[in-house]
Amino acid sequence: MKKIIQSLVYVSLAIVFFAACEKDEAKDTYINGTAPVLTATSKDSIALNFLTEDNLGITFNWTNPNYKFASGGSSQNVNYTLEIDTTGANFKGANKKSISISKDLSAAYTQKAFNIVIADLKLKPGKLARIEVRVIATLGAAPTELISNVLAFKVVPYAPPPKVPVPTAGTLWVTGNAFASGWANPLGAPFVTSQQLAKVSETLYEGVVAFVGGGNYKMIQENGVWGTQYHKVTGDAFAGTFEKKDADPGFDGPAVAGNYKISVDFQAGTFTVTKQ
Repeated sequence: MKKIIQSLVYVSLAIVFFAACEKDEAKDTYINGTAPVLTATSKDSIALNFLTEDNLGITFNWTNPNYKFASGGSSQNVNYTLEIDTTGANFKGANKKSISISKDLSAAYTQKAFNIVIADLKLKPGKLARIEVRVIATLGAAPTELISNVLAFKVVPYAPPPKVPVPTAGTLWVTGNAFASGWANPLGAPFVTSQQLAKVSETLYEGVVAFVGGGNYKMIQENGVWGTQYHKVTGDAFAGTFEKKDADPGFDGPAVAGNYKISVDFQAGTFTVTKQ
């Protein structure tokens, strides 16, 4: 019996020993890696134009960081983060753009896609801006973070074409039984003035008008012409979407009479109505 017990003890010790060995072998120590080298298909500047927005804008490529561990080369999946920021912000800007890319060693963007990417930087459309790009490689743990070289570019972002065609002559009125004018078209005095919306920008029109309570209305860009009108697509009396089309439905007037500010955003294709 004593020999049996001793044998069982030896077997147990052997199991513990081999398990410990396997556990030690499973551990792997990070040694080092090489910072990725970032290159791009464009130099100095990136062409952006809504007329050619489906064309390739730029492709970024970077080298494998070749992470090294005590057991040899890494077989783990490397994660990459493409960072874009304005020049001088040192990638610490409030609007810095970070794009997570798993495994791949490149990222390609059409002009449209890259224009959308840098929109987060709050750059002014049509104005020259300078940006910087880098890529960061990591295996998830902070000590493995490797940062590439920085590439600098000039860009002139563009505003995408408006979702709804803007008024050709830069004028916009509202008319319908939601107002004292009724469905008059053309609008005469005093409505041709009191129901005209002001052009705030190329794609934004606003104005404060008096609603009678209830009813409907249309937006006309040519006084006396229905054929180039705008009408509601979705929404209620206070917000929604619209389109340029000689058709129903009209916009709903607020149920309560009073002065309301109408904002018409052709860029986004939306409208809002706010009680004043």
